[in-house]
Amino acid sequence: ESAIQSSHTHPEKRESPMPQSRRPLPLPAFTLALALTMASAPLLTAQAQSRRAAERASMPPSVQESASEPIRYTGDRQPDKRFYDGNLPHVVGTHHIQVFRANRTDPEEPGHIGWTYNHQPYLAHWNGTFYLQFLSGLLQEHDPPTRLMLVTSSDGLDWTRPRILFPPYALPEIEYGGETVPAGTYAIMHQRMGFYVAPNGRLLASGFVGFAATPRRSPNAGNGIGRLIREIRPDGTFGPIHFIRYNRHAGWDESNTDYPLYTASDDPGFIEACEQLLADKLATLQWWEEDRGDDGFFAMDPSQVAGGDTFSAKVVTSAGAGKAFAYYERPDGALVAMWKNRYSTLSPDGGATWTPIVQNNTLLTTGAKTWGQRTDDGRYAIVHNHSPVSRSRFPMSILTGEDGHRFPNLQVLTGEVPPRRYKGISKNPGLQYFRGIFPGNGNPPGDHLWMTYSVNKEDIWVSRTRTPVETAVSDEVDQDFEAVERAADLELWNLYSPVWAPVTVERDPEDGNRYLQLSDEAPYNHAAVTRILPAASRKRIAFDVQAARIPQGKVVEMELSDQSGNRMLRLAFDSRWLSMDFEADKIDPLDIDPSAWHRVELDIDTERGVYA
Repeated sequence: ESAIQSSHTHPEKRESPMPQSRRPLPLPAFTLALALTMASAPLLTAQAQSRRAAERASMPPSVQESASEPIRYTGDRQPDKRFYDGNLPHVVGTHHIQVFRANRTDPEEPGHIGWTYNHQPYLAHWNGTFYLQFLSGLLQEHDPPTRLMLVTSSDGLDWTRPRILFPPYALPEIEYGGETVPAGTYAIMHQRMGFYVAPNGRLLASGFVGFAATPRRSPNAGNGIGRLIREIRPDGTFGPIHFIRYNRHAGWDESNTDYPLYTASDDPGFIEACEQLLADKLATLQWWEEDRGDDGFFAMDPSQVAGGDTFSAKVVTSAGAGKAFAYYERPDGALVAMWKNRYSTLSPDGGATWTPIVQNNTLLTTGAKTWGQRTDDGRYAIVHNHSPVSRSRFPMSILTGEDGHRFPNLQVLTGEVPPRRYKGISKNPGLQYFRGIFPGNGNPPGDHLWMTYSVNKEDIWVSRTRTPVETAVSDEVDQDFEAVERAADLELWNLYSPVWAPVTVERDPEDGNRYLQLSDEAPYNHAAVTRILPAASRKRIAFDVQAARIPQGKVVEMELSDQSGNRMLRLAFDSRWLSMDFEADKIDPLDIDPSAWHRVELDIDTERGVYA
């Protein structure tokens, strides 16, 4: 199988570059325009997909039979730790859109040097709008001040500038474990739940207020202050901030906190929505890690795992059970719960009772979050860092299966991992903390798998993947972009679109021709597009390209590779020349006019290992 990719830097298999902590002067912008003589394969309608899903649905083993390992990877493929994409096959039709880019050199807000720790995003879709909130700190993990930010989008692609959803919270003096947190120190906000769409139609946003005497302490060990709640109204305004649950067992209540309990609100609809959330024992299991109350509020105590790792406020570790709860429903009605560190359990009765918590030993994890859900085509997907390396959080892998128990397919959603730009404690490199839309928090139009995640704990992204999740196509390509209004319409293309290097569809003002454009002003990142083609040992490909405004020393590269990223050929356009790598033969570069459109025709023979 082959793929043609356009980008200005080659995502060649190589070791990760050293992290960069200082941004140089911006590079001049350049633009790549691309037009391929290629037509998208016909896509199944949602109804047809549903029928096909029903026809092929397979039932998982019984709860008793699968309780020892609720989620099982049954395939043979494993990632190669040398490569950002794990040398795994790439999924067809995944769009990665950068929502927020951290910037310490030229921050948007006056008076600050930039909020460059951004992590733990959550996503919801309500009243026709995407809502995304994320944790933001000045420098690094567990270091005040921190706050929660909100961005919105009508289509999941173009996002608003961030607004402060929950501002920094000033603490009283705290004595804990022989350490003192001085009065006026800002709290450490922590994220294990973002949104709740209540049955009465209200949208609630939530965040947890914790503290840490130093960044080497944990704010999520049950000793924090409590969980905040506020309403996001349909017009975009916010309701007053309240606590929905104090950590009373840790000594916090109405008398020593800055916000009242939700019951003090004068809005009956808000109070009703809060009580509906409190009664939802699946949604509130997301709170357990930070709360850890023993008052019977939680449906189970996830810390009680035989042989499980210990966790306390005196250590900072990703180990331990009960962290970052997610769940989905199998075809037989059983619920599958999952947490960090491979922990999982089953419920045969909607969450009233659960089997003993165990580890899914066939999953490879890194201490980051794991997400699972039933996709719109009736299949199941697990998105996490299926990695043999415990520190580096890549690749962004996806496991797929039919019954919610057995997952035979391991693929990758992207192989792009930009370098970390800013130093900081616990800033693991890579794509991480994947979250889809929690059950009940909306289902956007279309049959896509939506995810949000952070990169290097600095930047916030979303991804949109077409379903069914596949790694191959059968129809040849005949794409001219004339019927394409925007890049999001390219269902069978893979797009990688940073804020400073967007992928767009543009129209030539002179002749009205539409083309796919890759622009780039990002010194540590790039734009990239990939089109997976039908498998063949012999392939002819033709495309038109215009490589304009390329800075000195920079190139636009186009390559042909197999599904695992092993490259057969590469073409490079700079400000004057088209060059190519031909291994044994040396081909002189071609002198080109970068402002003109050029027709490129390739004849590839993989059996002989040659191209023309």
